[in-house]
Amino acid sequence: MSEHENNNETASYDKVDTNIRYNEKNDPELDPFEINFLPEHKQGRGPREPFVNEYGVLIGDHEYESAHSPLEQWSEETDPSIMSGDQWVHPFKDVGFQTAENQELFEQNIPPQAHPFMHPDKDVAYQTYYGEGKEANEGETPPSAPNAASKKK
Repeated sequence: MSEHENNNETASYDKVDTNIRYNEKNDPELDPFEINFLPEHKQGRGPREPFVNEYGVLIGDHEYESAHSPLEQWSEETDPSIMSGDQWVHPFKDVGFQTAENQELFEQNIPPQAHPFMHPDKDVAYQTYYGEGKEANEGETPPSAPNAASKKK
């Protein structure tokens, strides 16, 4: 494993550098894009200020292109797992915190509603219900999955 390959078992914020020029002129407390985390969601999250990860990419500055990023140097030899891990996501300033679900969770402690993904115009589960090689008829929907209670006889 090369020095830049990700090892998910040890990936954390302990290898990031927050002592950078960007932080000399920007106050992390004044970020207009950061959500209002409840106190219990602030503890142990990682650095509040932007940081440079072990790949030399500045994370948390709201600029999503970097000359050092594997995304900007992608080739057929690039292992996609290199882009996984905490070192690619800012613990307070990630754009994903702007979703309604994340704001409800981190600002109000409302957990996301668990329900299956439903595509608005594609039935991706059709073969699960009717078997391989069968085509769906226009407007036809698969039957409901058998109820566990109805199986007990």
